[in-house]
Amino acid sequence: MSDAFAPSHDFKTQLTDTVSAAFVAEGFDASAGRVNASDRPDLADFQCNGALAVAKQAKANPREVAGKIVAHFAGDTRLKSTDIAGPGFLNFVLSDSALSDRVNAINADPRVGAPAVAQKRKVIIDFGGPNVAKEMHIGHLRTAVIGESLKRVMRFMGDEVIGDAHFGDWGYQMGLLIVALNELQPELPYFDEAYTGDYPSEPPVTLDDLGHLYPSAAARGKTHMDFRDLARKATKELQAGRRGYRALWQHFVNVSREALKRDYAALGVEFDLWNGESDADPYVEPMIADLDAKGLLVDDQGARVVHVAKPGETRKKKLDDGSVVEVPSPPPLLAVSSEGSAMYGTTDVATIVQRQKEFGPDLSLYIVDQRQAEHFEQVFRTAYLAGYAREGQLEHAANGTVNGPDGKPYKTRDGGTLKLHVLLAEAIEKATERLHEAGLGEGLSEAQFADTAHKVAVAALKFAELSNHRLTNYIFDLDRFTTFEGKTGPYLLYQAVRMKSILRKAAEQGLAAGGILVAEPAERELVLLLDAFDGALKETYVKRAPNLLADHVYRLAQAFSKFYAACPVLVGNDAAIKASRLGLVTLTLKQLELGLDLMGLSAPDQM
Repeated sequence: MSDAFAPSHDFKTQLTDTVSAAFVAEGFDASAGRVNASDRPDLADFQCNGALAVAKQAKANPREVAGKIVAHFAGDTRLKSTDIAGPGFLNFVLSDSALSDRVNAINADPRVGAPAVAQKRKVIIDFGGPNVAKEMHIGHLRTAVIGESLKRVMRFMGDEVIGDAHFGDWGYQMGLLIVALNELQPELPYFDEAYTGDYPSEPPVTLDDLGHLYPSAAARGKTHMDFRDLARKATKELQAGRRGYRALWQHFVNVSREALKRDYAALGVEFDLWNGESDADPYVEPMIADLDAKGLLVDDQGARVVHVAKPGETRKKKLDDGSVVEVPSPPPLLAVSSEGSAMYGTTDVATIVQRQKEFGPDLSLYIVDQRQAEHFEQVFRTAYLAGYAREGQLEHAANGTVNGPDGKPYKTRDGGTLKLHVLLAEAIEKATERLHEAGLGEGLSEAQFADTAHKVAVAALKFAELSNHRLTNYIFDLDRFTTFEGKTGPYLLYQAVRMKSILRKAAEQGLAAGGILVAEPAERELVLLLDAFDGALKETYVKRAPNLLADHVYRLAQAFSKFYAACPVLVGNDAAIKASRLGLVTLTLKQLELGLDLMGLSAPDQM
């Protein structure tokens, strides 16, 4: 992992390099020198367990091996002590002077200890946006929040990152809507093939209309074959360029996009591209011809497919008659339907072709529900087989689902899907209630209080998402998410506001931050957390896991709270200690706010 990043100066990296060199000098593999934060912080700051592994391989005494490694640290001023524990664990305790030097270096660093990539890449993040004609709901929250955080982290660390909403606006659902509206309002000019005039500029439907039309049309498409066939025919004609259908489709897109922009903006989620599947349409026909020329398209019951499974890759499938057969796994990609229309997978492969031509990304990262894993396996394999992308250039960073108390995807009390703007309104109402309960924000103006409540609500929702690994299915609990205690977004904002209050009071007293001197245990713990920012961001970047950043920020806030309780900042007669502790508060706030920003959160100045 280290080759991907510019040189780091955090203690974990420093010690790993030194211990690895010691193992090599003693004739062992450098990998044995990996150093980690101690799992017993009461005994040591860092530990290395490599002596046990290499001793076993060499049939040597692990304590003797550990003793040889310890000898290499004689006179190392970074360390207060180096001990051998148990059967050969190496424990390292840093000196106060080393911690002081490191924290002052972090304080002087504009990036407050954050790493950067060694070589920047061009990255496209595909948010797998919602389908046109559907309002965003709670199920879209994860993709939006996780994608936004990863975009910010990768961009901050030096990559050129392009965020693409990638809405579903070109498939079968469009045909369903066209046919359903034709039944309700057949007099509209969009359905008259002989019509040659201009189409109305005002849409014939609202978002609410679409929200009612689509579910009923989708249900009919599953049970009424005639209706389904009409919808498929309309989809084909839309994609072929039928004038009235294109004009009607544009209304659907415009009406939907305004609502989507509203909901994304309320969450602080931004895109560089507001593209949809339709933007890849010009690439579909030549791509189909290319796949055919390369011998990848196979006729299958009137449709055309691409076989993506390798020899021997099969799974058992139970047929309607009860018999079991072996079928390819993953299944073939359906490229062209029996009606001749491009399918969901087709436009996704065409989008890869489009992005390679227009942007040439080094990586395309898809932030989409894990239930789409097989679909993306089909799409990626097709792109690799056709030479549209290199192996490893396409990646599905899957995410789990937001569940209700029953462990199933979250539903409202009436069994419906909770719309995102309704969810945010409920979160703001709950945040307002929490602020009043805690006696917070009482001195703010009405506008300031509303802004604070909104920030608390967004922090509650986003941090609940980001504090769980993206593959984890978690239980949605707004009461728990909005509390100012425990591992929550509001707790983080409260600690940031607390730091800002301390610094305001210091300024009123004419006190200024100075060089930081580490002496007290709570100061040591806080500095070690500040030093760990480098590693937390690297792991977040490599594993596409914002929960690691969320965990760091939470632990940093906790360490500050302990520090503030144990080490008075604004009282006492020692000016140097006051200046040092003010310096530590200032630095902690800078790193905390940077971490919050990389998660898409923002702390108010007062609360």
